[in-house]
Amino acid sequence: MKFLCEKATLTNAISIVSRTVSPKSSLAFLEGIYLAAGEDLRLTGYNLETGITVRLDATIRRTGECVMPARMFADIVRKLPEDVVSVEVDENYRVTIKGGVASFQLMATAADEYPQLPSVEEENAVRLPQKALRDLISGTIFAVSEDTANAIYTGCLVETREDTVTMVAIDGYRMAKRAWKNETGFPTMSFVVPSAALKELEKILSDTDDEVKFTLGKKHISFSVENATLICRLLEGKFAEWRRFIPASTPIQLVANVAELTATVERVGLIVNEKYKSPVRCMFSKDGAQFRTVTTVASATDGCRLAGDGKDTEIGFSCRYMLEALKAVPTAEVTLLLSGGLSPILLVPCEGEETDFTYLIQPVRLN
Repeated sequence: MKFLCEKATLTNAISIVSRTVSPKSSLAFLEGIYLAAGEDLRLTGYNLETGITVRLDATIRRTGECVMPARMFADIVRKLPEDVVSVEVDENYRVTIKGGVASFQLMATAADEYPQLPSVEEENAVRLPQKALRDLISGTIFAVSEDTANAIYTGCLVETREDTVTMVAIDGYRMAKRAWKNETGFPTMSFVVPSAALKELEKILSDTDDEVKFTLGKKHISFSVENATLICRLLEGKFAEWRRFIPASTPIQLVANVAELTATVERVGLIVNEKYKSPVRCMFSKDGAQFRTVTTVASATDGCRLAGDGKDTEIGFSCRYMLEALKAVPTAEVTLLLSGGLSPILLVPCEGEETDFTYLIQPVRLN
């Protein structure tokens, strides 16, 4: 195998596929990057759960395939001069990498045992802007569960119905939901994607209207982003009916400036950490709210202006959960919905906003 490729193009491809290379595995070939030179150059990283393949233009002088040691290959190419990189692999898998006057030799391995990525039929493909999918992921992934005992909640539920793609994360203490609408409509689907795969996908997506396509298979899903394809195994199990968690009646409605409310919660949360844990006690009154936190070593009090009447409702909540929800709100103002001190707080768009989101935070009982 021999090919020539621009250094920047090859470096970027290596960086993308390396995210799904196993850093340490009993199967040595999973610690490498699979290279295949044919009509084009194809690089793949795969850890048996998630795989990424990148296709790139290169001058192919001799076809072939091998498994390259990931870290060493990445380090060498990254440090080469800004020039065309030449990679040649002989029949004994001795590799010569050249760039400018620099030259490196290393050993690759045969690709015979490298597993093939699962194939996904091109049916039920859904297309949407990269920015839209990126916002869906960033707006929900922080609320996935870290409890592997109930693995279905370590991922995000994706639903496509009529003209809407909805993504939901639940961890038992909170819920995050984002939705995106499109005039053309979508096939009806529902599946759960592992958060690890979504985090890698988020890094690949750009903040543009360029298209991303995802295709659902029986046990896997593939995401195609320009010249990169990510394939991962779906999580199996029954995801909760998230709509039933949203209270039917919320008589208290308050409007807050997101930046002001975030700054207030951050200040009263300065004295809360892993060692000194305490909920934030909040009293919602007319046109404002008072926040107070007390630990064994310190206390903090602050206030924030709100539009509406909180009817002297007192509620406790996790400072971290509230901050993570507020930082995910994509609008300048947000509506807080309450129905009592022992009911969840809901953060939803203000009237007239087109962005569709719902953040739910369960209350903490106050002494």
